[in-house]
Amino acid sequence: MRSDRVIIESLAVETVIGVYDWEREIRQRLVLDLELATDIRAAAAADDIALTLDYAAISQRIARFADEQAFALVETFAERLASLLHDEFAIAGLTLTVRKPGAVAEAAAVGVRISREWS
Repeated sequence: MRSDRVIIESLAVETVIGVYDWEREIRQRLVLDLELATDIRAAAAADDIALTLDYAAISQRIARFADEQAFALVETFAERLASLLHDEFAIAGLTLTVRKPGAVAEAAAVGVRISREWS
């Protein structure tokens, strides 16, 4: 993965997620941390947002994705989101952590962390 990263931390989204029937009837909160691999040198040199990853646009797209989707597994949510971000924002790679707060009473959150690279 490239050494430059655009980061988004603790992005909260609401979605339908879960394996139990009652979970399919409600929206639940997920908390995401992202590290998006990119080369920021051109953007920094020109001071131009058009030459980098726009974290506001990415955050809005993630929220829309979560709102439109329903998955049983956090793993599926993470994998599909990673593919979408690659396809729509041409990211070179990412590390994505998806947490589901309250899913296990004894834990603050449970979830997955994935890393993907594309050429």
